[in-house]
Amino acid sequence: MSVRVRYAPSPTGLQHIGGVRTALFNYFFARSQGGKFILRIEDTDRERYSDESLQDLYDTFSWLGIEWDEGPDKGGDFGPYIQSERFDLYRRYADQLIEEGKAYKCYCTPERLESLRQEQQKDKNAHQGYDRHCRDLTQAQRDEYEAQGIKPVVRFKIPLEGKTIFHDVLLGDVKRKNSDISPDPVLLKSDGFPTYHLANIIDDHHMEITHIMRAQEWLPSGPLHILLYQAFEWEPPTYCHLPMVMGKDGQKLSKRHGSTSLRDFIAAGYLPEAIINYISLIGWSYDDSREFFEKEDLEKLFVLEKLNKAPGVFDYKKLEWFNGQYIRKLSDDDLKARIIPYLRDSGNIADPPTAEQDRMLNDLIPIVKERLKLLSDIVPMTAFLFSDIKGYPAEELIPKKLDAAGTAAILQLGKPLIAGMEGKDDEVLEEEFKQLSEESGYKLGDLLAPLRVAVTGSRVSPPLFASIRLLGTETALLRIDDAAAMLEQNQ
Repeated sequence: MSVRVRYAPSPTGLQHIGGVRTALFNYFFARSQGGKFILRIEDTDRERYSDESLQDLYDTFSWLGIEWDEGPDKGGDFGPYIQSERFDLYRRYADQLIEEGKAYKCYCTPERLESLRQEQQKDKNAHQGYDRHCRDLTQAQRDEYEAQGIKPVVRFKIPLEGKTIFHDVLLGDVKRKNSDISPDPVLLKSDGFPTYHLANIIDDHHMEITHIMRAQEWLPSGPLHILLYQAFEWEPPTYCHLPMVMGKDGQKLSKRHGSTSLRDFIAAGYLPEAIINYISLIGWSYDDSREFFEKEDLEKLFVLEKLNKAPGVFDYKKLEWFNGQYIRKLSDDDLKARIIPYLRDSGNIADPPTAEQDRMLNDLIPIVKERLKLLSDIVPMTAFLFSDIKGYPAEELIPKKLDAAGTAAILQLGKPLIAGMEGKDDEVLEEEFKQLSEESGYKLGDLLAPLRVAVTGSRVSPPLFASIRLLGTETALLRIDDAAAMLEQNQ
């Protein structure tokens, strides 16, 4: 059997971490098995559909470097791959179920259904949902509703007794009483649009999907889908409901935990390599020790047997760490190309960079590479090179256990060494400052910290001596004087 899996998003919102992980697991499983990865657009929710969401889908996976074998933009032997272009197929199969007595037309108005819902809630009825009012209408009753011009929906007849069982690769046998399944769900809406359940089953069958890998939030739909497969007398695919993606608080990952859409992560300066590596480890592990995987590794190594039953935790700090590690792996030229858009969009460099800016970037890359966690960090980290740094609070200059007067004295002590930096390497300068520390009685850290803030405007910056070389000693000395003057005003 040739493996065929699909990612079938609804373009009603931006691509988020959970959906991207589902797509990656499907993609890697297909590649590891020599199978096919299919993209299908489930666009039947026309009220929430948006072209922006569809474009975000394409942009996201283009950025990740993930390609499908069949899809709306690639074609294939099982198209069309957009559900709104397959309506005739859904209608035909809905009619087939009606003719075979496995589905029926329902004429209940929205008002009746709302009234029913309110009554059930008021009475705290154990059986919530549709009351099967139209399940056994006579032909005369149906004719009367038709004469009133009521456009019916099509509902599926859930068996009233027994139970439905299906096997899940990860969870084992899943059993559910038919009486606990949503009573007679709608398959075809009154406007002719299919619901998710009908379109999903028909498309997966006709596209010869062999494995359904989806989030565990879809597990309650499993028994209904199995009943539909049985109604059509089709062989169901193999199911694998993936572990949930949770926040560190144990709740389902959502915006309250931070960014969840991949667009936000891209804008913040995450690398696709880091995103793919980290997300693939949420609910899957190759062994107990290995953490780093290139995309090509996962295309070979991914197997369902190494999925975890327990939910996976999305740790933003861990992802940042991964991203920093992947930034260090970049060549200087590659990193330079990736940070230029951030410096350009902030207005710090021209588009394209001038010759002088290009030289500065070449000198800058080696000294920031070990400190970047996100590509966007380059803007605040190097702002001191491109604009005036006035405006930071005087308290930033003052080390612990010192006051404004003592810090001003430190700045004056450091000035001669800064002025004489030219032609000296970092080791020589460090020795000079160590000697100054011993002679003055100030700790080395207390000597350097105020100078760093005076020169860069921040306690976190590239290495001090390298920063001064990029900025120029003349400008650095002027900033040290400005800092000393600010401290004197605060004594």
